[in-house]
Amino acid sequence: MSIDATDRRIISATQGGLPLAPEPYAEVARWLGLTEAEVLARLTAMQAAGVIRRIALAPNHYALGLTANGMSVWDVDDTQAETLGAQVGALSFVSHCYLRPRALPDWPYNLFAMIHGHSRAEVEGLRGQIAALLGPACRGQDILYSTRILKKTGLRLTDREG
Repeated sequence: MSIDATDRRIISATQGGLPLAPEPYAEVARWLGLTEAEVLARLTAMQAAGVIRRIALAPNHYALGLTANGMSVWDVDDTQAETLGAQVGALSFVSHCYLRPRALPDWPYNLFAMIHGHSRAEVEGLRGQIAALLGPACRGQDILYSTRILKKTGLRLTDREG
């Protein structure tokens, strides 16, 4: 699916979040000179086509007291990485999970899973659960803890994107 100028306007209007209004889609429609039905239909079509993944609430984990944030990194056997990665990504305490190429010899890790907790001890316990799930397919692991936030937004479209 290719998006048109109207789809792009809808994405631009909503990429920072929906308005806090009783009828947020109607409000977006008013901003753009569209009907609420058209906004909803276009969002539904873009979601069905995979242009947008989901429309969801994005809680601020720091405001919820989840201040220990660690990107766990794992060296998982390539033949099992996709299957095990999907299992790790399905864990309720993993906010996002990625398979990435290794950068040998310095970086042997191919599976990344972000864990949030109230303390490092809690995060370490959760990391232990991932290690148990990965079992012998895991040849090594580490964790990189966040120390400060430099940017906290999702993807933002600009006029440069075609």
